[in-house]
Amino acid sequence: MKVKKILVSQPQPSSEKSPYYDICAKYGVEMVFRPFIKVEGLTAKEFRQSKINLADYTAVIFTSRTAVDHFFRLCEEMRVKVPDTMRYFCTTESIALYLQKYIVYRKRKISFGKTGKLDDEQLMAALIKNDKEKFLFPISDVHKDDIRSLSEKGLDVTKAVMYRTVSNDFQPGESLDYDMLVFFSPAGIASLKKNFPEFDQDKEGICIATFGSTTAKAVEEAGLRLDVQAPTAKHRSMPDAIEAFLAENNKD
Repeated sequence: MKVKKILVSQPQPSSEKSPYYDICAKYGVEMVFRPFIKVEGLTAKEFRQSKINLADYTAVIFTSRTAVDHFFRLCEEMRVKVPDTMRYFCTTESIALYLQKYIVYRKRKISFGKTGKLDDEQLMAALIKNDKEKFLFPISDVHKDDIRSLSEKGLDVTKAVMYRTVSNDFQPGESLDYDMLVFFSPAGIASLKKNFPEFDQDKEGICIATFGSTTAKAVEEAGLRLDVQAPTAKHRSMPDAIEAFLAENNKD
């Protein structure tokens, strides 16, 4: 099947050097960037139902910039002053640097890991060194983070749902006028089924591409056909996988 129009369920790349644009130029395809999902924060009223008192915590663990934004947003909305003594533990240095949007960056109270994982050796060492702290862990309603490794070290960690992932609804009567749909999370597949309950992949002749094993599994569970998958041993990125598919199927 020849692919001419692709819907990528992510925000449009900010850089003109994106490999997606290179694919468009090389194969003469059109790419539309439109997320199938969006993140919205819990209101202060909704968060209060969790019975979590933000002022009780002396440290925060962040795994994303989104978590950083919603933590400080809720503190402001609930009129909780974040003390200067608060310690921050981030899974990456980029998240740690992002904290400068809200606080004065001081290395003595900010730690981060190298791998982006909670059980990162460098991050874990910093957490254990501060094992007397009371840790808050801001997360989404569909988080995958397992804190057992932290609890096993005797750390006092409380998960706090501060934002959620919801379907980014299409307009009534809007059609899926594409040859390929590209997804990056199971929530994107759920949004597809919600917005287009009568979606017939074979009838409409649409290919589906996914990034990550959990997204691929969601396609299978939805009774859909997976045509392109990344990462694999041959194709580490989504653009690589798409280009390989186009090279094979868009031959003149």
